[in-house]
Amino acid sequence: MTEKNTSSRKLLSPEREERILAALGDGVRTIAELAAELQVSEATVRRDLQSLEQRALAMRVHGGAVRMQHGRVEPLFHEKTGRRAGEKERIAERALELIEENDSIYLDGGSTVLALARRLGARRHLTIVTNSLMAAAELMESGHRLILLGGEFRPISRTLVGPLTAPVGEALHIDKAFFGTIGITADVLSTTDPGEAYTKKLMLRRAHKSILLADSGKFGCASLVASGSLRDLDIVITDRGLPPEFARLLKRNKIEVVTQ
Repeated sequence: MTEKNTSSRKLLSPEREERILAALGDGVRTIAELAAELQVSEATVRRDLQSLEQRALAMRVHGGAVRMQHGRVEPLFHEKTGRRAGEKERIAERALELIEENDSIYLDGGSTVLALARRLGARRHLTIVTNSLMAAAELMESGHRLILLGGEFRPISRTLVGPLTAPVGEALHIDKAFFGTIGITADVLSTTDPGEAYTKKLMLRRAHKSILLADSGKFGCASLVASGSLRDLDIVITDRGLPPEFARLLKRNKIEVVTQ
């Protein structure tokens, strides 16, 4: 009798949310599936998902939801370079196809963007702006015009970041800017450091076309501080592991998706 009463008892919101998160641990679930499992209306599930999304625990996608991954700790730069190395190299190859002679470009501090920097000898007469000391080291003998943003040195990413990048950044108009990211959620690009986020937002505003280079493992992950929005992007270059719900999300935001 006790078991029967417990199973038929109406669940409270925190209990429903806990069960929703458990269900989302298996991947994307539709609202109809969640409503059937919880024996509640789809409207109730939507309210619970809204609450979970506000706390960055879940992300609503078309017709359903996916659980958010958290705790993204930024690895050391040499560790980042070794992760998904094959995907990063292929993404960089596709990014190179977007660069034409005489372009002005910005290179962010990500490891995939560094892979692109190593390929720029295949182009001529570029103006390259970067906050990455790693990219600058690769390009110092390239023959391209090279401009470094000033700023505070951030050892973990080997970049120059923060408000001191503004005097140079605000003076520039960039044809194409290439960015990396720690994580991408429903509408937010994120990173681990406020100073780095500042510089990313600054250069997103200075570019005619903004291009994100991100392997599929970055999607659905959140980090400490927002560094931009999907609305800031024109193109995303990723690998074929891009989750379908994000492919649909990018399409709805009219962002061109290039997969290698």
